[in-house]
Amino acid sequence: MSAVTFEHVSHADAGSPELRAQLLEVWVEVTDAGGAVGFLPPADREEIAPALDAALARVIEGRDELVVLRRDGAACGMAFVVAHTSALRRHWRTVLRVMVHPELQGQGAGGQLLEGIHALARDLGLEQLHLTVRGGTGTEGFYERFGYAVVGRHPGAIRVAPGDDRDELILVKAL
Repeated sequence: MSAVTFEHVSHADAGSPELRAQLLEVWVEVTDAGGAVGFLPPADREEIAPALDAALARVIEGRDELVVLRRDGAACGMAFVVAHTSALRRHWRTVLRVMVHPELQGQGAGGQLLEGIHALARDLGLEQLHLTVRGGTGTEGFYERFGYAVVGRHPGAIRVAPGDDRDELILVKAL
């Protein structure tokens, strides 16, 4: 397998139609594999595309940051580092939509993505990162290995299906 590389995407490059198409494909593949990334399988491109476009618009405007993993030049993982508008929260950011193509899961790519996010956050002068995960998936253990701590739980915050409500776990990492 080809090497996977981390990239902090410039605000200008976030508008690339080719990158958008690659990120949409990753998001669809991760959703279809059961990844807890905001949608349920089977993935609906028409539902995911507006969410991706809104996130990319914030990056292009310079409000948020986009990081990607690439393999053979194509995006195979991504995350958004989202800023807050309040001056009281400028020392930390929220990490959203952390995902790695299913073919790369269990091979260290997710860790590589997180370490890159942490380096970017330190370069930005941040003191903390915040993220949430869907309860019942076990992903909090992955994040805990990288220094995140569960600091809260919102019971029943995510309705996967009628009668299948999941907790949203809130995790924080001090940098």
